[in-house]
Amino acid sequence: QVQLVESGGGLVQAGGSLRLSCAASRNTFIINAMAWYRQAPGKQRELVAAITRGGSTNYADSVKGRFTISRDNAKNTVWLQMNSLKYEDTAVYYCNAGRLSTITATSEGPYWGQGTQVTVSA
Repeated sequence: QVQLVESGGGLVQAGGSLRLSCAASRNTFIINAMAWYRQAPGKQRELVAAITRGGSTNYADSVKGRFTISRDNAKNTVWLQMNSLKYEDTAVYYCNAGRLSTITATSEGPYWGQGTQVTVSA
C-alpha cells in the first residue's frame, strides 16, 4: 500500500502563492502518474493537475498559467506551485497516485493523501 502525505497548505491573501508538497512512501516503485485534486465545500472533487513519470503534465483550465506541477522521482515527491491565487481556489487539496501512466479527469489513481486545506482570502 502506497502512503501519500501532503503538506504546505494554509491561509493566503488573493494574489499570493503557496507550494504544496506530497511525499510518497511504501511500495513507491509501483507509482507512475501523480496528481493533485481539490474539493471545495459543496462541490465535487476535481482534477487540478497531473504529471506522468516522464514529466508530461496536464492542467485544469481554471489553473493554467497560474499553477505548476512538478515531481522528483528519486525523492518520490510531487509539488504544486500555486501563484496568483484566487478566492475560488479555496479547497482541500489531495495528492493522488497510481500505477496508471496518466491521470485524467476520468481516470484517477487508487492512492490518496489525507488532504491539506488551502484558504484564499478575498
